[in-house]
Amino acid sequence: MMLSVLPPMPPLTTSRKTREERRQFGRSLRNQVARTSQCDWDPKQRKFDVISLVIDSNRPRLSHLLPIKYGRMAASPFGFFRGAVPVMAADLAAMPCTTLRTQICGDAHVQNLGAFEAPDGRLIFDINDFDETIVGPWEWDVKRMAASLVLAGREAGNSDKQCKLAVLAFVERYRQYMRTFSEMAVLELARFQIYRVVPPVKFVLRKAERATPVHNLQKLTVFENGKHRFREQKPTTFRVSRAEASAVLASLPAYAKTLLPERAFFFTQYFPEHVIFRVVGTGSVGTRDYVLLMFAGAISDPLFLQVKEEPPSSYAPYLPARPPAHQGERVTEGQRAMQMQSDIFLGWTSIDGRDYVVRQLRDHKAAIEADALQGDGLVQYARMAGELLAKGHARSGDACALSGYLGTADRFDTAMARFGIIYANQTIKDWEALRHAIRQGKIAAEEPEPAAPKKSAKKSKPTKKKK
Repeated sequence: MMLSVLPPMPPLTTSRKTREERRQFGRSLRNQVARTSQCDWDPKQRKFDVISLVIDSNRPRLSHLLPIKYGRMAASPFGFFRGAVPVMAADLAAMPCTTLRTQICGDAHVQNLGAFEAPDGRLIFDINDFDETIVGPWEWDVKRMAASLVLAGREAGNSDKQCKLAVLAFVERYRQYMRTFSEMAVLELARFQIYRVVPPVKFVLRKAERATPVHNLQKLTVFENGKHRFREQKPTTFRVSRAEASAVLASLPAYAKTLLPERAFFFTQYFPEHVIFRVVGTGSVGTRDYVLLMFAGAISDPLFLQVKEEPPSSYAPYLPARPPAHQGERVTEGQRAMQMQSDIFLGWTSIDGRDYVVRQLRDHKAAIEADALQGDGLVQYARMAGELLAKGHARSGDACALSGYLGTADRFDTAMARFGIIYANQTIKDWEALRHAIRQGKIAAEEPEPAAPKKSAKKSKPTKKKK
């Protein structure tokens, strides 16, 4: 496959010091990439086979776990979307985009927003998955979120009209908040945290309140032979060999050095009790993922630590080459760039030459349920997504230039609504291609339970006007 590598982002020069000069620069980019052209994508121009790309992108992973991943991808179009970031990365790289770059989440979709506990103890709602994060075109995050709103909205039973309204609400809020951030004092933006929540998010926060470490101890472990041990639930949760567990534990001193000194001090007060291998998510299936149970001298003080392998971002082949980086560090620094408050135990390490990110597991964490995305809930959630994504991009990019490009009209909004429908429809075709490959025996999938797309998926085609 031929790769089209984007040019690097031009730095802020001395000729664009003021905020208005930066806004004007953003407005000038419309002459290069019109806002209405941001939806210009033709699947017929693809220079790759979707199934071949999916298979190739998974070759470095643990092959015996891939049937689980393909089964989850085959379950629904949204399931396919979640596991096919490399496909969308290739498609986005072929689309028009500005020269403006930010730290992007890389896998911006409705299930990758969630609740977690901040360092100050408060529960907050924010972007919470950064496995694909990288410095890249801001549009890529917006387009992935737009498509996800349509796919998840359809899965929840919404019509295409409702899904389109949700995308419009998402992009409008993104554009409005970017304007607000462009007018903020730098330190005010650095401290900005969104605490206001909408009804669908309130439900997530209520779930997160119950997900305490002690609650997780009861849910995830059993007490046997005088010690707590993780419950095995094969094939997704299983115990590892003594040698493998020792390698994981041996990586912890290097990890502790990536923490701030006071956080490293707190971490050293925990001692490991048990290690287990755990299959997580959809896109991450096939990577090595370990969970550690640790105690700080009392059963009432457990810590669940996740040590997760991080391959390079799927977007890296389409972006200017950078010096080789530790992939766990890439994820950690990307998360810190986009979030005002991050997990106090977020860091990185290496095991047997592979890169890992380290973070707490399930500490007051929770995500949205499909039922909460029905009707007006989808629109409310979409607005929240627009605020959060705008905050992450403003923290790591040039909010003035971005706001200048977006402007006050809804041209970019309507382009994204159109793109969301177009790409969601293509995702259904790609999902069907995967199911066909499974039926033909080209791909092994573990007990896929395909769910037919909602009838609303067919409503994206324009209807003929009555004469």
